[in-house]
Amino acid sequence: MSHNQIEVEVGGRKLSLETGRVAKQADGAVVARYGDTVVLVTACMAPEPVEGRDFLPLTVDYREYTYSAGKIPGGFFKREGRPSEREVLVSRLIDRPLRPLFPEGWRNETQVIAMVLSADSENDPDVIAVTAASAALCCSPIPFTTPIAAVRVGLLNDTLVANPTVAEQKSSALNIVVAGSEQAIVMVEAGALEVPEEKIVEALEFGHQEIRKVIAAIRELQERVNPQKVDVQPPPFDEELYRQIEAQYGERLHDALDTAKYPKRESYRRVEALKKEILAAIPEEDEEKRALASRAFERLRECYFRDDILIHGRRPDGRRFDQIRPVTCEVGLLPRVHGSALFTRGETQALATVTLGTREDMQRLDLLFEEEAFKRFMLHYNFPPFSVGEVRFLRGPGRREIGHGALAERALVNLLPPETDFPYAIRIVSDILESNGSSSMATVCGGSLALMDAGVPVRAACAGIAMGLVTEGDRYAILTDIAGAEDHYGDMDFKVAGTRQGITALQMDIKVSGISTQMMREALEQARRARMELLDIMDQTIREPRASISAYAPRLYVLTIPTEKIRDLIGPGGKKIRSITDATGVKIDVMDDGRVHVFAQNGESADRALQMIREVTASAEVGKTYLGKVVRLADFGAFVELFPGTDGLLHISEISEQRIRDVRDELKLGDQVLVKVLSIEGNKIRLSRKAVLREQREKQRREAGHVPRRPQGPASPGTRP
Repeated sequence: MSHNQIEVEVGGRKLSLETGRVAKQADGAVVARYGDTVVLVTACMAPEPVEGRDFLPLTVDYREYTYSAGKIPGGFFKREGRPSEREVLVSRLIDRPLRPLFPEGWRNETQVIAMVLSADSENDPDVIAVTAASAALCCSPIPFTTPIAAVRVGLLNDTLVANPTVAEQKSSALNIVVAGSEQAIVMVEAGALEVPEEKIVEALEFGHQEIRKVIAAIRELQERVNPQKVDVQPPPFDEELYRQIEAQYGERLHDALDTAKYPKRESYRRVEALKKEILAAIPEEDEEKRALASRAFERLRECYFRDDILIHGRRPDGRRFDQIRPVTCEVGLLPRVHGSALFTRGETQALATVTLGTREDMQRLDLLFEEEAFKRFMLHYNFPPFSVGEVRFLRGPGRREIGHGALAERALVNLLPPETDFPYAIRIVSDILESNGSSSMATVCGGSLALMDAGVPVRAACAGIAMGLVTEGDRYAILTDIAGAEDHYGDMDFKVAGTRQGITALQMDIKVSGISTQMMREALEQARRARMELLDIMDQTIREPRASISAYAPRLYVLTIPTEKIRDLIGPGGKKIRSITDATGVKIDVMDDGRVHVFAQNGESADRALQMIREVTASAEVGKTYLGKVVRLADFGAFVELFPGTDGLLHISEISEQRIRDVRDELKLGDQVLVKVLSIEGNKIRLSRKAVLREQREKQRREAGHVPRRPQGPASPGTRP
């Protein structure tokens, strides 16, 4: 393969795409550079198709190697292990826009690997990897012929920006990744600060303009490489067999698909029973005809669904196109958790729970761009097999669970109070108890309700809705609150979450070559109306956060200490702070600015801990009197400990009102003595016991009535003697 390189400007910076220099044994390999961020993406295919496979066998893996940022991995083994959550999410980000663009019938194992080789801490490698993956596939023999590209769009000071830097993303009101072809948008992933729908559409159009420039560069690179694409034949289809099945079984199949008449599981059972009946009429040894019959049956099933939508205007469960399923909400149903909610929409049900913790409960992140980062808010999504009536081993979360949890987390995170106002770690767990579509959006609704039930002062309630699309030629229908069959046979899964003020999260995946911005505009408006309806229902259950947190959640007490006292509070190797937590049972978080957070289950333990902290971190003040302890004697005076680690000098001349010859005549080691601070110069504190004795004597005289009379001035003229 000859060496080729091309450059294009995106967001005011050069994007370079290079092939033919490294990884030359891969079917396709592209090195993308943007600033000093460099990503290598390779694409490989198996030589033969997988027999009996009825789906695209595509695998995408994204890896961020720590050497790319000049770091060595933490942990015992000091090497990269299983993919992190971010790596899983970026792998999905690459996979989702590529998958629908492979030709029907492609059954060869295909693998795309993206490796971050250099990270400059300004340019996020995720969108670069999406573009490079498309370029690698286009420059390979793999039958991928529709190039795509991805850009990130930010909103800074109400101005749209292409590929904002990592630092700019933190202050951007919008963080939206758009992937598209020359003709249309194919994937959207976004988080936002309650941004209006029209601004979202504007951002999508802006991003698509940038995408077209990059695609032109990919096409030029592909023309230079000129790969010979593998020919793909569509899977065989028997039209005559299709018509026979339709004539003999069509009416019964159409009836079985009616989920207004049958619940989901009963509908699926009837459909599967009908399929088995069809296959039972074909000899087992005739595998080819059985495969053709199975394919014809699935085609007929899909045609009934699409014709009902586009021709008859009827959804499988009989709802209007803009109608949501029946919704019920409950909060506070679990007695010991800090917050809980049960959200049910149709046959989809999510149990959301909130747990409040301390800073040590926050998740520590090992990121390329930051030395040390902590994640305060975590949302974990679980999809147990019983939610769809199946039997499976319970494993750790898969890519789907991680992706759904991240979407719901993105919808809610920007509504949380600032950490300075509510310094708790917050974890939401969403357990899907039933599923028939839109479980991630049920998680958003349930999570919002549970946060309010937990007393977390969120800015507003948040609801999510999943939108669908069925399109054929110029005809299309946009569906609100899609259920399982509509997700499976439809052309789009468009999830929208937000408040009454605007959108907080978006995710769009499509199964066609792309959709227009006009379709997206209509879908967003239809989703907005559904969101308002959902929020009205949720408000009937709980309208605002509870006034206080759960009695079982840790109580927070805040104390501010001088920053120079932080070391004293922590102690050598954390010895001092551990002694306080061990003695009181509290948890203590110390901030760099001197704020100390004490988390306790009751007021008594908190009071003890706060007193111990004050004793350790107290600072002497000039003019104040303290009860100290004599810790050392010298010929010139005594050293008195005011607080642990803080001593002052009580000079021999300040020990008594009378002159003394030997300090030991007045004081002994361990004596408790009242002293007054005369002055503080750096670390030197001058004390006086004599001043305290004098004040005590004056006080006693006043209390006894021996207050000296004020001297009178000279007599005024004319006054009698």
